Amino acid sequence: MQASGAISRHRPGQLAIEPFAGTVTVRFSDAIVAATERAKVLREEGHEPVFYIPFEDIYFDLFEKTNTTSESPPKGTASYWRVHAVGSSADDFMWAYETPDTAARAIARHGAFDPKKARIDVEPAEDKRHTPHVTE
Repeated sequence: MQASGAISRHRPGQLAIEPFAGTVTVRFSDAIVAATERAKVLREEGHEPVFYIPFEDIYFDLFEKTNTTSESPPKGTASYWRVHAVGSSADDFMWAYETPDTAARAIARHGAFDPKKARIDVEPAEDKRHTPHVTE
């Protein structure tokens, strides 16, 4: 069986990583576990956009690294962390590509969070160039 032309031109897993203009806050239960104005957005064909937060803006005292890993071409090997806060915990709450493949190098030392376990609040920055000014 031959692959169709449409399938052979398709590039699965193509990544786009860009800075996010705004604030991203991650909560577990009632605790803020990460907050930043320096997030990056990873867009991968066939997947929802994922916000990655710099390690410096993650409260690692609430996390415990686990033995869980996963492979994701073209990003590489992901490591996972368990969160402990407000008397509760969740396994595989956060993941990171500590030494990502070349295509994902921009998210090295950044963590992402499972949207089914975390509350991820995203506030885009106000675009002052396009905000109408009302004179009184």
